[in-house]
Amino acid sequence: MKVLIIGGGGREHAIAVSMSKSSRVDKLYCVPGNAGIAQIAECEPSIGVMEFDKIIAYAKEKAVDLVFVAPDDPLVGGLVDELKAAGFRVFGPDKKAAILEGSKAFSKDLMKKYHIPTAAYETFDDPDKALTYLETAKMPIVLKADGLALGKGVLICNTLEEAKAGVREIMLDKHFGDAGNRMVIEEFMTGREVSVLSFVDGRTIKPMTSAQDHKRALDGDQGLNTGGMGNFSPSPFYTEEVDEFCKKYIYQPTVDAMAAEGREFKGVIFFGLMLTPEGPRVLEYNARFGDPEAQVVLCRMKNDILDVVDACIDGNLDQVDLQFEDNAAVCVVLASDGYPVSYKKGYEITGLESFKGKEDYYCFHAGSKFDDEGRIVTNGGRVLGVTAKGATLREARAKAYEAVEWVSFANKYMRHDIGKAIDEA
Repeated sequence: MKVLIIGGGGREHAIAVSMSKSSRVDKLYCVPGNAGIAQIAECEPSIGVMEFDKIIAYAKEKAVDLVFVAPDDPLVGGLVDELKAAGFRVFGPDKKAAILEGSKAFSKDLMKKYHIPTAAYETFDDPDKALTYLETAKMPIVLKADGLALGKGVLICNTLEEAKAGVREIMLDKHFGDAGNRMVIEEFMTGREVSVLSFVDGRTIKPMTSAQDHKRALDGDQGLNTGGMGNFSPSPFYTEEVDEFCKKYIYQPTVDAMAAEGREFKGVIFFGLMLTPEGPRVLEYNARFGDPEAQVVLCRMKNDILDVVDACIDGNLDQVDLQFEDNAAVCVVLASDGYPVSYKKGYEITGLESFKGKEDYYCFHAGSKFDDEGRIVTNGGRVLGVTAKGATLREARAKAYEAVEWVSFANKYMRHDIGKAIDEA
């Protein structure tokens, strides 16, 4: 089969690596791809993920058998629908189903209607009404831009003044663009955060192994929210008891709720969970693989990814025995210093050859490209996701931090405490 992957980050590199291991894949393409993905796939960097007509023309030119749409923007924008209309076999939710991520107000209303455990909330499209509501609200409180905001449209406010400033930032200053036209104000929950990715075929859901993200830019969970500075899998806090609860009250009910609403979901649902003292609650849904969750989860999956993708598309996921290795993985993101605010790009990356032929070590490219001289240079805030597997989380963490020293670029920055929570488990 010839497979086209849409996207150009670390998640897409992890998907491409998994696809490249499938005995059924003859040729990989990626739009736009990056310098890492280009080692295993034919990339077309001139086409953006939202250029639907160009993507369809490219898919026709290459006569691909399957298109895997990985990022949120094209999923929410309806790329799956347009590819299907053009006659392609596609993995990912259609526009009607991708609203699960595309609108936080929709997903909160869905959870309320179908009694799926989540934080109490109110939705606003008038900033004045939001400000009035905050006057009597309990602090701390969480403000969420309704639409897509690159994983950054969430503000945790400790005081009324912070919350009011947050309303202005989201709804008036439009810091997150049109994503802030509506806003969800949500009660602040405490507990461990855990991510669970799952394959879905419209009816059946198969959860993958758990993972835990580090969103803040600085050590000790300080600094601004980012797209994710590192990850580890599995989470020691995601116990069998938690798993049973989530399967019964969160995972299957979500799939059933979407079907009942006429929004059959096929693809990957990412469950962002908070393990509160009262039990697991849904923090957020994503309609695709997380980044960097994909990096630590896919490298541990035993199944041929194409078999699972086919089962999701064809509606026979119940026949798949989804299996993961009995080990652990840790991903440490190497970012450009200054991310997520401002940073320079175009620095040469050296040492990438150190990963060649090393089992259990991966270097997933998130923001890289070739310069005019053919060198691999930095091209984003998050540059590389250095990932390692080990028999235990402690071993995987040690190996990942060993491997981050193999690569260098001028403004390299990372957190030094990814996976440190394992010491508290």
